[in-house]
Amino acid sequence: MICALGSAVCFGTASVLQAVAARAASEPGAGAGVDPALLLRALRQWRYVAGLALDGLGFVLQIIALRSLPIYAVGAALAASLAVTAVVAARLLQVRLSATEWTAVAVVCAGLGMLGLASGGEGHHSGSDALRWWMLAVAVAILLIGTVAGRLPERSRALVLGLGAGCGFGVVEVSVRLIDDVSPAALAVNPAMYALLVGGGSAFLLLTSALQRGSVTTATAGMVLGETIGPALVGVIWLGDRTREGLGWLAVTGFAVAVAGALALARFGEAPADAPQPTAPGTTV
Repeated sequence: MICALGSAVCFGTASVLQAVAARAASEPGAGAGVDPALLLRALRQWRYVAGLALDGLGFVLQIIALRSLPIYAVGAALAASLAVTAVVAARLLQVRLSATEWTAVAVVCAGLGMLGLASGGEGHHSGSDALRWWMLAVAVAILLIGTVAGRLPERSRALVLGLGAGCGFGVVEVSVRLIDDVSPAALAVNPAMYALLVGGGSAFLLLTSALQRGSVTTATAGMVLGETIGPALVGVIWLGDRTREGLGWLAVTGFAVAVAGALALARFGEAPADAPQPTAPGTTV
């Protein structure tokens, strides 16, 4: 569980650092369209590079967690990265959190605490070849559906794209569990490896599109639902994930509470664009 929480801290902190760097790299008077040079300018910002490093570390910790914990526990912990983003944004971006949002942060922590007490080890089922092929089919379907969803009305588009991105991240979570041999020869013939690549790539593309073209809150809420509920069910039904004896009710309650708290913090799926820039000590605004 420590690795899962560490991954959430890395992802949540990286989101804020990258938002600060991207804002600093934006040129005055630039339009609202996509700026192809923005990434190059952002890469000159130490905060953006640090955010990328944290993303990489978070992904490694996520893989370690998925190899030792049930998917439902890891998924809920990753959704909790929104609580980390909210707290870090309040510190670095001077974003004011309402009493309700501070309560949501506490709710997420309580839900994760319940999950930590109730979750057992990862299931010992390695998954069937059919499940591996299904994960690849789902990953491809997510990409195709995302292409069509780009033509939907704004609110529906953000929700569908966000949900698709969450499902893509969920494919990654399940696929990690379906890869039991990491030798190059085995990876080359394992459909789960291709599902991981396609699912992860599709998720990033869909989430980026959702955040650019619609409501951040709606897109993030869809992503949280997509990356938690489906993978958790796959883990329980097909991979043998279980809870500690007699604590199934506590795991279900903790999962629901953590996800509900994350949904309440969905606006932090992307740092607020109107947040003030942090100033150096001793300077005035």
